[in-house]
Amino acid sequence: MAGKYPDKIKSLPLYDGRFDAYKLEAKGSDVLFASYPAGTSIPPHSHDTDNYGVITRGALILTMNGTTTRVAIGEWYHVPANVEHSAEFEIETDEIEFWFHKNT
Repeated sequence: MAGKYPDKIKSLPLYDGRFDAYKLEAKGSDVLFASYPAGTSIPPHSHDTDNYGVITRGALILTMNGTTTRVAIGEWYHVPANVEHSAEFEIETDEIEFWFHKNT
């Protein structure tokens, strides 16, 4: 994984999904330290988690509800649960994502 995260973060278990990330599990949520190579495209999808993220390197092009937004370094975004969205990364990008699970 190419992300420029501290060694302590790199010692976390790897996330098994559509992108590379280190996963920190917490009660009721997951925290992902994700890295995307330039040119990565994640097709439209949805999930049952309420997601918040912050870009730490590069940029995210997020499409949701018919609107495309460019999220830059230091900016936060929110993807509500069950909302279809897609993502593109024109340049190498790192982010920290918080996935909040529904209360059970």
